[in-house]
Amino acid sequence: MSDAVQQPANPTLSEPAPFAIDGGGDVSSSPLELEAAVAAAEAAGFDGALAVELKHDPFVGLALAARATERIRLTSSIAVAFARNPMNTAVLANDLQLISGGRFVLGLGSQVKPHIERRFSMPWSRPAARMREYVQALHAIQESWATGSRLSFAGEFYTHTLMPPMFSPGPNPFGAPRITLAAVGPGMAEVAGEVADGMLAHPFTTRRYLEEVSLPAVARGRAATPDVSGPDARASRPAFEVSLPAFIAIGRDESEVQAARTAVKKQIAFYGSTPTYLPVLELHGWASVHEQLHRGSLRGEWDAMGELITDEMFDAFAVAGSPTDVAAALTTRFAGLVHRLSFSAPYPVAPTLWPELLRNLSITD
Repeated sequence: MSDAVQQPANPTLSEPAPFAIDGGGDVSSSPLELEAAVAAAEAAGFDGALAVELKHDPFVGLALAARATERIRLTSSIAVAFARNPMNTAVLANDLQLISGGRFVLGLGSQVKPHIERRFSMPWSRPAARMREYVQALHAIQESWATGSRLSFAGEFYTHTLMPPMFSPGPNPFGAPRITLAAVGPGMAEVAGEVADGMLAHPFTTRRYLEEVSLPAVARGRAATPDVSGPDARASRPAFEVSLPAFIAIGRDESEVQAARTAVKKQIAFYGSTPTYLPVLELHGWASVHEQLHRGSLRGEWDAMGELITDEMFDAFAVAGSPTDVAAALTTRFAGLVHRLSFSAPYPVAPTLWPELLRNLSITD
């Protein structure tokens, strides 16, 4: 599955799974290809489908997918928040919630400074604080539409104080969509816990990092009183979800598994070379590996970088083996920590492997 969202072929999920399982289209899918992939995912029995913002706008593909499906949950995973202002995003999310009949989840991420400033020509500063205010602005806009109250949001980064009736879509019959935030560091995870309904973990994470860094940060955020809320706000908030695209190296035989391991190690090395993800390596005592990976990335030594990922590191970030082995390892590692699971497999996977993996994931003790 190519970085979390390549489509498996016709799995049958006959029993309750320990995780909700998300699929979708390849990360480079065009909107029309995504529509077809999500329709196939629904027919196959997936719980949800993901659309990432890389080569195409995720909202366009999800709008098409909403018209082609009836049951499956549709998530932007992720849309780049800081490439848009909160009003743009609120309108898009509201329309997708309408089109999908209440099945849309707005998944947002910050991206990184060079992309925001140099690709999108938008401002960058204090991403966690900016994201907190961004989501609070979304909530204020949605509240204005739902109740007809005066829009009055004035923050440090965003100000929204004008909403004439002509421009308000009014109450959404399906309610406001859930909002989830992509988070790696504890600052953004805490923001997710405070103002959002879920956290989108990065594939470059480990069980230890989730337990010791991400989830405690979410808990701190959940315990904080939102800036704009009533006394019963925490009690009325929906259940918080943690979603994870898990690295897997899956194959029909040992040679396929080894080839998959090599590909996953290269992907781990790519992420490990990025300063944003250094804290994950630091937690495990692998900061010196980041320095080597970063130097290699500047020289374009991608194959050699993969060789720096030891088996110990691989085992912390990924699981490998047959579909039965992979399902068992994922369940052992993430059951009770992660609510929604998708798969990050940056290599070609035999289509026949997906049904077996998902059948094994559907079996609970």
